Amino acid sequence: MPRPTTKISNYRPAVGIAVFNSQGQVWLGKRFGEKGPHTWQMPQGGIDKGEATETAAARELWEETGIRLHDVTPLGEVQDWLFYDFPLEYRGAKATKGWSGQRQKWYAFRFHGNEKTIDLKSHGPQEFSKWKWAELSEAPSLIVPFKRKVYERLVSEFEHFARPIR
Repeated sequence: MPRPTTKISNYRPAVGIAVFNSQGQVWLGKRFGEKGPHTWQMPQGGIDKGEATETAAARELWEETGIRLHDVTPLGEVQDWLFYDFPLEYRGAKATKGWSGQRQKWYAFRFHGNEKTIDLKSHGPQEFSKWKWAELSEAPSLIVPFKRKVYERLVSEFEHFARPIR
């Protein structure tokens, strides 16, 4: 994915996590308080100052889903940073904190834990109101449009994880 023309330092460093079950489906959460068809996404969040991307991925996974590292096995990662821009109407909003968009490092994991341990309230504030397993190919049509190119890239990068384990 090409880098944006805006300075990289204007993009919030973040991680994204694709969690696959044994059937090859990916974990999607419905954004808390959001309505409409484009409210589902994979866990993602900012990298704290001085934090390694792998550490941030584990932290964000737990904070947003309650899934701990002992419930997953690492599968791989996207080698590049993936970028998206916030729409102009979002810029300047409190949630964007002055960033032009995000640059994300993405990781894939296989879930082998008990689904009953998935806890969307494990850490506040709550990011998701509910969750589901879905086909990876569906994810780009369920995400907000300004993140769609990132999700299309994830489909191509992680499609080999989106198969049932034999």
